[in-house]
Amino acid sequence: MYTISNFTHNDDVKVIEELGPFQVIEYQRDLSVMPHDAQKAYFCDKMNIRKRQVICDLSKAHITVQSGAMQWMVGNVAATTGLKGVGDFLSKAVRGKVTGEDTIKPEYTGDGTLVLEPTYKHIILLDLKEWNGSIVLDDGLFLACDSKLKHKAVMRSNLSSAIAGNEGLFNLGIQGDGVVCLESACPKEELVEITLKDDVLKIDGNMAIAWSGSLDFTVERSGKTLAGSAVSGEGLVNVYRGTGKVLMAPVQEDLSPLELPSINE
Repeated sequence: MYTISNFTHNDDVKVIEELGPFQVIEYQRDLSVMPHDAQKAYFCDKMNIRKRQVICDLSKAHITVQSGAMQWMVGNVAATTGLKGVGDFLSKAVRGKVTGEDTIKPEYTGDGTLVLEPTYKHIILLDLKEWNGSIVLDDGLFLACDSKLKHKAVMRSNLSSAIAGNEGLFNLGIQGDGVVCLESACPKEELVEITLKDDVLKIDGNMAIAWSGSLDFTVERSGKTLAGSAVSGEGLVNVYRGTGKVLMAPVQEDLSPLELPSINE
């Protein structure tokens, strides 16, 4: 039996979202600031740049996480590779190679508590029931999910996606009944959700962070002809066609880790 004190019930910690086995906390202030960092910490707070963490209750579900994401765990917790044999390893190795994801994503089982590394990015929890059990993610967004969800490499509908659309040919697809945890540069409050019913969405740029697995994703000219594309000034656009949903950032941002404050500062 264990007890965790002065964590989620700390005055400086706020629980901002809970879904399935996941709980997201946000540190309201940085109390470990030295005088030479005080000005930066002040403006970070004003601009909503705060440390966030994911807490996983393994008594509700076993959890698969991105490699290296675990910070600490307590209670009856066991970490495994999640591999089910040589064939499964080869399948995951191929999927990791084409999607850019880690080949091995650790799986944590038991009934204890697992806490992931803090991040300045925004944590987004999605229930796949609201996505008809299938979602495709943009590169680098996956953080954790219910282990019963299945992962697969989703190939674009046309080869031009890899060449001309500033995208890879494959994305990580997740299927099943459960919750997936994403790490995004854009907060959930600003994400635009577009629902399509036998319709088409065209986006100039890599602004969609997730979309239904039922949608066809291609890269096409913005106009029907080369002349039309030249007149519009857009050229190639990402096209999502069919019935499903798209989660889109309102602006295209590039928040690399080098542009964010160090989590250890």
